[in-house]
Amino acid sequence: MKDKNYVLQMILSTALRFHWLGLGILLTVLGSVVASLIPPLVLGKVIDQLAAGTALPFSLIAAYFIWILVSGILDSSRESLLIVFGQKITHALRSSLSEKLTHLSADTLNEQEPGALVARFVGDVNTVETLFTSGIISMFADACKMISILFVVWTKTKGLALLLLVLLPIIFLFTRSVQKKTLAAQLANRAAVSRAVNHIPESVHCIRTIHTLGKEPYMEKRYDEYIGQCYRAIEKTNFYDSVYSPVILILNAMIVAVVMLFSASGNAGILAFFGMSVGTCVAIINYIAQVFSPLESLGMEIQTIQSAVAGVSRINHFLAQPERWAADDVPKDVPSHCVELRNVTFGYDENVVLKDVSFFVDTGEQVTLAGRTGAGKSTIFKLLLGLYQPQSGEVLIHGVNAATIADHAKRRIFGYVEQSFQMVPGTVKDQITLFDHSITDEMVYAAAKLVGIHETICHLEHGYQTECAPALLSQGQWQLLSIARAVAAEPQILLLDEITANLDAETEKTVLKALRNVSADRTVVSISHRIYDHTGGKIIEI
Repeated sequence: MKDKNYVLQMILSTALRFHWLGLGILLTVLGSVVASLIPPLVLGKVIDQLAAGTALPFSLIAAYFIWILVSGILDSSRESLLIVFGQKITHALRSSLSEKLTHLSADTLNEQEPGALVARFVGDVNTVETLFTSGIISMFADACKMISILFVVWTKTKGLALLLLVLLPIIFLFTRSVQKKTLAAQLANRAAVSRAVNHIPESVHCIRTIHTLGKEPYMEKRYDEYIGQCYRAIEKTNFYDSVYSPVILILNAMIVAVVMLFSASGNAGILAFFGMSVGTCVAIINYIAQVFSPLESLGMEIQTIQSAVAGVSRINHFLAQPERWAADDVPKDVPSHCVELRNVTFGYDENVVLKDVSFFVDTGEQVTLAGRTGAGKSTIFKLLLGLYQPQSGEVLIHGVNAATIADHAKRRIFGYVEQSFQMVPGTVKDQITLFDHSITDEMVYAAAKLVGIHETICHLEHGYQTECAPALLSQGQWQLLSIARAVAAEPQILLLDEITANLDAETEKTVLKALRNVSADRTVVSISHRIYDHTGGKIIEI
């Protein structure tokens, strides 16, 4: 079965949606091709009249400059419309990629290399935009221009037209050979850039381990290798670029010289094919320059198309990845068990973390999951949150498969507090609401008061509208803010993941007090490595 082309569908839908834009591009392309043919003909007529000693009418001179102006305006209009159309496609592609990202499972997301994922949104989408701004449509315009020029040259001098028909395929093959090698170098450069980009966040994320183990030279060496690969690829690209243009310019000059020599000969047979007036000669020289320019552009545009095809393939592959399982809302008829695991087995790849695990938590009950590191406590939370599906068994929330609960319903069901606060760009209020507009200011204030951080926030420079920075609050205050975030939407279930593990004794007391306040009338499932740290209720050994 043929793979679905998501990118092509989006391009077609964008073209249909903005059909007036496509019509404008077509008209400006055809208009610019026609307009570019007229100035050399007018100039040739001017030269012929000057050579014959005939007085030049002002209208002829004006016509020359007017057609140059018209040609420039049409070219500029075409480029402007192409840029606008390319931006429309870019917006559609990036919106589709962003939407797809929200529908991928946690397992699929974990398999994505960060640098490669960024490259999909930036590099690959940009190549698709370039496909239209200086690719297919420009290639069509250049092909039309070349055919039109050859037709005009044929009407003026058949010998030159035949010479161009023989030489142009050879020049084009040379162009393609150079462009293929350039493309290979560019792809190698893109792969090296992706590795270098991925290396930076990896180093920052593991910076403490790197410092502890003294691996700075090793990480630096790896980064230098990636940068070296980039430089080598760029050097190849620059070499091919530097070779190509001089060759084309020399061929251009040689063809003009040959035509001039043939035109100046006194042989009647040669003049039948190459003979022309002085004005026609000037026009033909102008046309020859115009032939080589689109020919070079055609080679570049084919390369652009090839590069874009590779980008399209990668985008299609990303969009074709399986999405998360279908989502349902939690039924109103709530079973007695709030949380239930039935014979759950789950592992990452070949590593089985949970094997035939079963337990239940009733509504309003407080439970602590205890066990050694690596026993699967945090994995249970991921299963409860629906980030993963068990390989066998069932994970149920109010009798519903946890993985099928709709995203919009989850925040009203779960409040999740991690070991450390995860900041998002924005104000203190944004940290609590996470930009959920259904959470009112009153709900934000109530959550902050419940955990005991309302007064602290009010004493900030701009209160709840203060822009957040790491140094704004202490570690304990950030954890209180994390708890406020978890309870702001008034969830039914609280999931607490070792939230006091990184706190000192005094701060821990403050956080535990906040937890007692927010745990009232809620189902609470917490994680602890130490059995004596549980906040109350029964203990389940994992």
